[in-house]
Amino acid sequence: MADTWKESINLQRNKLANLLTEPLANIAQKCALAWGQRERLDTELTAGFPHVPYCTYLYIVDNKGIQLSDNISSGGILPEHFGRDRSSRPYMQELHTSEEFLLSEAYVSLRASRPSLTALQAIRRNNENLGYLGADFDLRDLPMSAQLYQESDEWRQIKGDPAIRSLVFQQKRVVSLLDDNIDQACAILAELIMERGMFQGVIHFSSSRATIWLLDDPYRYRILDHEALSDADICLTYPHQTYPADALIPQDSIEAIIDGMRKLRSVDETIYLRSASVNIFNGMISLTFSCDGTHYMLHDEFLDKDMSFWVGSDS
Repeated sequence: MADTWKESINLQRNKLANLLTEPLANIAQKCALAWGQRERLDTELTAGFPHVPYCTYLYIVDNKGIQLSDNISSGGILPEHFGRDRSSRPYMQELHTSEEFLLSEAYVSLRASRPSLTALQAIRRNNENLGYLGADFDLRDLPMSAQLYQESDEWRQIKGDPAIRSLVFQQKRVVSLLDDNIDQACAILAELIMERGMFQGVIHFSSSRATIWLLDDPYRYRILDHEALSDADICLTYPHQTYPADALIPQDSIEAIIDGMRKLRSVDETIYLRSASVNIFNGMISLTFSCDGTHYMLHDEFLDKDMSFWVGSDS
């Protein structure tokens, strides 16, 4: 498994580049001999197209990005692209004249408005760079062979809406319906996590609701409003579940985590907790404060901090 999403992307791109280098180089050699002859270029591209895996279009451009061939696709020749100026497209902007091969960053295609990428192979004759063989790919057609990356567990602080941050000291916490019954609401949420199969939840203190996900139905969320969070009978709706053995947050830490969130709601009248989340499988919690700043951290890091840490920090 890749450590980050960027590493996952690099693994995928490297595998694709390895598939394309040889077939594109072979087509480019043949196109060098047919340079300047539109019909011959189309013939070479048509012959080479089946050998370029997952390709949507093949075409030829000169050094200025002007298309010198038609587009070749699985459906045949598309003559309307002849003479097209591709110089402003993202893949042409990435290109350096010394490069033999470029696999572009992903971009959104003009015509289909879909994530795509382009491979460019230099076409040379007698050490002269004539132009480039272009191969376009729709990301939907590409195999995803890279493993899913591992989400970072480093403490991250993300600033929110600047408009909210600029006015934070002009506001004061307004008691919500959930605040009026916060002890019981927090006890119910702890029960749902510890004993009733809730593995992820977002507690919206300011708007008096919680969004929860359950082990038995993980693809759908449920919304508990302030009325449900004030009625312990809501627990009867969800059958008892054994706490997952592979959860990274220990069962006996749940009450302390929820209680810490409860305290942060009222620890300060200006900088206060608006919402918080917990996921027992990745071991992370999040805290979003009145200034719209959000902290993501491991549960044990949160438990290691007392209230004085939060009151004295710039959230």
